[in-house]
This record gives sequence, structure tokens and C-alpha cells, in this order.
Amino acid sequence: MPHVPANWAFGCSLLGGILFGFICIPRSKPLLRRMLVIALMFVFGFAWNARYAENRLNNILAVELEGKELMVEGRVVGLPQGNADGAKFAFEIERLLFNGEYQDQFPRQVYLSWQPAWRNPEAIPAVIPGQRWKFKVKLKRPYGSLNPFTFDFERWAFHQDFGANGSIRFGKLILFSDIGLTEFSMQMELARWELRKKIQSLLPADARYAGVIIALVMGDQNAINQEDWQVFNATGIGHLISISGLHVTMLAGVGASIAGFIWRRRSWPLLLPVAKVAAIAGFLTAFVYAWLAGFQIPAQRTMYMVGVVAFALWSGRNPRSFDIWWWALALVLLIDPMAPYTPGFWLSFGAVAAILFAMGDSAGLLGIPTGKELQIHWAHRMIQALHEASRVQAVVTIALLPFTLYWFYQVSVVSPLANAFAIPLVSYVVTPLAIAGAFLPDFIGRWLLLPAHAAMEYLAITLDWMAGWSCSVVWAKQPGWWALIISGLGIVYAIRPGDLMSSWKSRTLALCLSMPLFTPISQWWTNSSLAAGEFRATVLDIGQGTAVLIETRNKKLLYDTGPIQGKKDDAGQRVILPYFRGRGIDHIDRMVISHSDSDHVGGGATLLKHIRFDSMMGSLPSNNSLLENFHARKIPSLPCRFGQRWAWDEVEFIVWHPHEETLFTDQYSRKPNEMSCVLEIRNQEHSLWLTGDVEKQGEAEITARLNAVGFSSSANRNLIFMAPHHGSKTSSSIDLLRTLEPNFAFAQNGYRNRYGHPHPVVTERYRGLTIPFYQTPTTGAQTWVFKAKTGPLVQFWRHEIRRLWHRKVDEGS
Repeated sequence: MPHVPANWAFGCSLLGGILFGFICIPRSKPLLRRMLVIALMFVFGFAWNARYAENRLNNILAVELEGKELMVEGRVVGLPQGNADGAKFAFEIERLLFNGEYQDQFPRQVYLSWQPAWRNPEAIPAVIPGQRWKFKVKLKRPYGSLNPFTFDFERWAFHQDFGANGSIRFGKLILFSDIGLTEFSMQMELARWELRKKIQSLLPADARYAGVIIALVMGDQNAINQEDWQVFNATGIGHLISISGLHVTMLAGVGASIAGFIWRRRSWPLLLPVAKVAAIAGFLTAFVYAWLAGFQIPAQRTMYMVGVVAFALWSGRNPRSFDIWWWALALVLLIDPMAPYTPGFWLSFGAVAAILFAMGDSAGLLGIPTGKELQIHWAHRMIQALHEASRVQAVVTIALLPFTLYWFYQVSVVSPLANAFAIPLVSYVVTPLAIAGAFLPDFIGRWLLLPAHAAMEYLAITLDWMAGWSCSVVWAKQPGWWALIISGLGIVYAIRPGDLMSSWKSRTLALCLSMPLFTPISQWWTNSSLAAGEFRATVLDIGQGTAVLIETRNKKLLYDTGPIQGKKDDAGQRVILPYFRGRGIDHIDRMVISHSDSDHVGGGATLLKHIRFDSMMGSLPSNNSLLENFHARKIPSLPCRFGQRWAWDEVEFIVWHPHEETLFTDQYSRKPNEMSCVLEIRNQEHSLWLTGDVEKQGEAEITARLNAVGFSSSANRNLIFMAPHHGSKTSSSIDLLRTLEPNFAFAQNGYRNRYGHPHPVVTERYRGLTIPFYQTPTTGAQTWVFKAKTGPLVQFWRHEIRRLWHRKVDEGS
């Protein structure tokens, strides 16, 4: 990739050339001039994106400052998330001190986490937008685990312009009164903080859906329980639990109505027409509320559309509906070129585009001429309104189908039914009461927020019941580009304007083109790429933990389930389950748990709720909660012991550790690491070793067993070896490595983890033995493919997203 300033210079020179050509081309050649205008727009977009990227890349923390204790001084610039147990917030650095010297180059904006120290577990003080603080921090460059189909933290940090993220050691409030109200953005952030605090204080402390009320008022969704999100997504009403375009439009209409009512009370309409004043008031209302809502893309889109309508009214123009849509799209992309990387962009603009396209001639659907609706009976008008509302809901559901499957891998079957009563209730009852309660004085607001929360509670009861239906959700793998194109063409034809009754057959046939979104063709093709005797291993970038998926032609095995962080954040929910959903995997033949440490079993309970397992094998004590979970679900489980072996699709699985007489009682006789289940998967040409956290004593036992069976490293097998215990200095003994003589090794560990894994001594040991050593923080997810009559193929996901990188590894790579 060329350096960004070079891109910028190239774009400017190309821009100048096009402008020169545009001036020289005579007006008698309009087609050529239009082509140059289009080229000019592309060049401008290229140059603008280059400048955007340059600004953000210049904001990245220097490598030499990573992990060092730094003193930073600045102010809180974003709405903090969290509570007294911890907070996360955006922080603007004004001065940075390192080794007693102020630095000239440092990131201007970072994302900080403040957790109470375990030695002094006192609640942290309130963090308010605009406050000036002095912190001692440890920072690192924006980094996130990188796997297919999972959240990309690095892209999010780049989008938000965070040059680093880190943790706070201690903080000192510099000046409480210097709240920074001279900037509009800071005023909005402070107003958002005060609104959130007001809502929390007016609702009961145990109000479960207080987070939903806050989300509807100001777009802050962080306080919503993950369990509630699962219900909302399963019933297809997740789009309502945020600041939608409808909410902004409603408030803009209220603002315009109030302004019009006041303006026409006097002789002011003689100076300026009421419609123009109302249009400006509506836009200003939408503008302020969009900022209060965190400037989310749906709010932006609606605000810009209201602004375009207001401008057209003032300039005497009559724009078409799609002209308004195009202008809003252009403004969003101009301000935020990264917007297309977010689901909200496609869902928001896609829904509005589908409605504008499909409802173009809806005025006469029931034979009622436009402008004469009031001349017919009210019952007919109600039927028409119901008919059009149903058609709009059907159009949006169908049109967003490809986007929903691409981003979330699921479609709610009960969505039309759930939205039929959720949209009116949330949009016309819960949201107006919540917004009014948040903005009116406390003695009034309390009695508005309470019924809003009660209505949400009753709605949630119904939604929870519907989400429990066995057919409520259809899961499908992430569709390929060819499926998106084919289904998109069919959907456009199916939702086209016109009478439904006269064309229902052709529309239904067009909808059948969406079937590739749900058919497992791509999954079948992926599995069929493995012949009998071949297998694939996906080493997930799981952080400081272990999770490896093994696939043969017809079987799947999951080795460990990754770490758990805190009470609710586990690798099963964060990485493994999204990866399975994106791949279309809902069934695993066997789960193997190496041992009981939390970084190996953390995601197990989550996966058991969503994925079907046929059996379990592991080194777990009899009172382990995960093992008890398997027993409660009546899933066969057996202890892991040396000598166990089985074959799937001509691929062998062999257990080398622990000892065959090991007893898994309530208390281990040895430390859990030394009890790790060590599993070898091999075919005629390749061998893969999964070693858990086994340490030197266990490795010595494995070495003895290998020698006892006459193991030979020259058995014409390529051997890929998982570095035990993430590369700890207590593992990867020289005797075991010399016995196995692996061709390649890999380690799953966290980026700049506190344990220092892999240890430099171990890294140097692999280097000294000329064993290529791949670590997930630098490679991302690794996919190893072991085919017949060829060396192992490897795909590193961190390289893959930079360029389509797929190569055959040779021993010297």
C-alpha cells in the first residue's frame, strides 16, 4: 500500500488534470463533460479518504511508548460507560510526560479503562464529560483479536480516531469547575451525561429496562443486558431499541409545529412565511437531537434529509424523494468515509431506499385518487393505511434480508408479527413518554418515565415468549458475494412498485432467488474440499487462552473454549459463537477440554446454550461446573487418558496425556496444568499436536511414552506443534522438542499479556532449533489445512484482510 501522503499528492495532481480538461472541453460535448464530472467526484473521494486516513494514522501511539508508565493530562471528551465498579471513556490528551520529559508526538485521543485496584478496591470517582484529569496510565496501540465474522476492535478504534487504548493506574482531578462548555460538542456530551443521570435517578434502582429507556432517549445502548439483546434480535425489533429515523422525524415535526404555532400568532408571517420558519425549526430540532443521540448514522441520515427538505423549501425547489436520499447519503459519506463499514449505515439507508422505491405509487393502491382521500369513508382510509403499513413492513423485512444475514447471520421469522405491535407501542407510547420524561422537570418526568418503563416491561414479556418459540429464528452462514447479488436482483424485482394482486406470481418467483442466502451450498463446498484422510485446524485468535476447531470431511471437534473476562464477557460469546454462526456451524461432534483453568473452559457454558454437542472428553475434576453442565444436558462425557484413540474419516485422534490411571476426583492429585489433555491429530502425511497447558513434568512423561512406543521424528510426517502453556518458560522442554522435531509451532496468547507469554527464552529455543514459531497476536486466526500428498497450507487472517494472502508454507518461511 503506498504511503498516504503519496496518495494525497497523486489525487491532487489528478484532480488538477481533470479540472483542466473540463475547462478545455467545449460545451458542445455534454457527455464528455459529464464523464469528467463523475471522474472528478471519484478523485475527490479518493483524496478525501486519503486525508482522512492520514489524520488517523498520524494519531497512533509510538511503539516505544507501549506498556510504559506515562503521565497524561487532558479532558474527558466522550460519554463515560460503566459505574462505580469501573468506567471506560474517550480522553483527549493535551500533555504527555515520559521519563520526566514532555513528549511532542503522542495520540491526541485515547480510550481509557479505569478499574478499582485489587489492593484498594474503592469505587472510582464520577467521571464527567469536560472534566480535566491527570492520569498515570499504561497505553498500547489499538489492538484487537482478529478472526473471521467477529468484531474488529482495530477498525472501530480507527473509525473513532483512538490512537491508543489503555488502563489508568491512578487519577487526580485537576479542576472540577473547568468543564469545557465553550464547545458545542462538549455541551452535547455533558447534556447527554446529565440526561442519563436524570433517567437513572427517576427510575427505580432495580428497573430492568432503564437501559432501554436511556437508549430510546439518547442512543446509549451500553446499559442493556445481553440477555435482553438476544430477545430483541430474536424477535427482530432490535432496530427499535435505539435512536431511529422515526424518532428524529417525530421530534423534528414537534419542533416545527411549535415554531409554526408561535409564529402565526402574530403578524410575523408577513415578514417570513410560517412554512419556512417551521422548516428551520424542524431542522434545528433534528440537529440538536441527533447530537444528543450520539450522532448515530440513522439520526444523521434523518437530520440531513430534514435539512435538505428545509433548504428546498427556502430555495423554492421541489426535490424528488430519492434526491433527498442521495443528498443525505453524500453528506454522511463526506463527514464519515468509514460509515459503510458499519451495519447501521446499510440498514438505515437500505430501509429508506427500499421504502421510497417500493411505495412510489402507493397513493392509488386501492383506487383512491391522490388528494381525494378525505372524500371517502373513514373505514376505507383505515383499510388503506393498514394495507400500506403492512406493505412497508414487508418491504423493509425483505429488502434488509441480505444485509441482516451478512452482518448478523440470522433472520427473525416472528419479526413481522413482533413488529406489528412493537412498532406502535415503542414509537408512539414508550419513546414519547421517555423523551418527555427526560426533558421535563423531575416532578413531572418521573410520572412519565414510570409508565414508559411499565409498557416496556409488558412488551418484553410478550417478546420473551415469542423468542422462546423453536421457529423464531433462522440461522444461516454469512452469504457470499454471488448470493448477495442474485438475491438482491430478485428482491428489487419483488418489491417493485405496482399492484400486488396482479403480479404476485412474478414477485413470488423473484423472491425464490433469495434461497441461496439460506442454502448450505457454500458450507457443503467447504466441507467437500476435504477428502477422506484430510483435516483442517482453525486456531482462533482468542487472546490469552485456547480454542482450536478441528474439521474432517464429516466431523468436527472443538479443543478448549477460550477465556472468560469478568462476569459476562467470555470467548464463547465474543469470538467462538460468532465464528460458528458465520460459518453456519450449529453442531460439534466432540468438545475436548484440556484442563480446568478459566482461559480454557471460559466459553463452554455459552456454547452449550447455542451449539449442539454429541460428546465431551476432558481433564476435569468431577465437581467442575462445566462437567456438571454436560451431565445436566445428558451429553456423554468421559475423562481424557493416555491410550485413547479413535478415527474419523480416516483421520486418527490419539491421546498422549495424562496417564491412563489418572483419577479425576473432586481434588486433583496434581496441578491442573500437568493434567492437560494432550491430543494428536494425524493422517498419512501430517501430525498436529494440541497440548493445553502441560508443563515440564507432563512433557517428560510424554517424552517417555514416545520413546517407549518407538516414536520416530523421521516418519515422513510434517509435525505442527502447539507451544504448551502459551509459550511459558515452564513448558516447551528441549527434550520433547528434540523428540518430536516439529516443522512448525504456534502459540495462542494475548497481545502484551501480563504473563509475558511466550517467554523470550522459549521463543529463542524455537529459533535455535530452526522451528518457525507463529503467534496469534501477529497472525490473527490461523487456518491450517492438511491434505494428502502436499505440505501443510496455512492462512493467517491478519494477513488475509490486508491482502488476499494464501500460501503454502515451506520449512524456511
